Amino acid sequence: MSKEILEQKKQIVEDIKKKISSASSLVIVDYKGLTVKQDTELRAEFRKSGVEYRVLKNRLVKIAFNQLGTKDFDSSLEGTNAFAFGGRDLVAPAKIVLDSQKKYANKLAVKCGMVDGKFIDEQGVKELANLPPKEQIIAKLLGCMQAPIANLAYVLKATMSGLAVCLNKIAEQKQA
Repeated sequence: MSKEILEQKKQIVEDIKKKISSASSLVIVDYKGLTVKQDTELRAEFRKSGVEYRVLKNRLVKIAFNQLGTKDFDSSLEGTNAFAFGGRDLVAPAKIVLDSQKKYANKLAVKCGMVDGKFIDEQGVKELANLPPKEQIIAKLLGCMQAPIANLAYVLKATMSGLAVCLNKIAEQKQA
């Protein structure tokens, strides 16, 4: 192998390591059996959700993972693999893959994944896909945090209204 090709491959491995390190999540899928049209639809869905979907050489991805200190992915890096790198929404890659798996009659197979640098198996990817989106979790949390304050405001308002009615009745009795 020429020195130039070796340098190119080293650069590709470095780029893969950056993608892995910066991804909030990663899903490795076997895409064997998808038609070109289905693959194009899948790529569009990933792009729409801010997920980078790439087909990379298994050997180079394996080298990248090993250089990052993990061998958990080695057994999954065989066959026709594609890699979905999640950005801000760590649930998106898993959710899109599982929805597409149903849509394309199981032509797409989940192998494994990663969340915040930790290996997850196929079952972990399925559980990740069932989580609500980050925005929905935040909205629920804010709702839970606001509920006691809203209830307190309601009680205080009711108490003040009751006090005003009471004082009004006393004033009417003294006038009579």
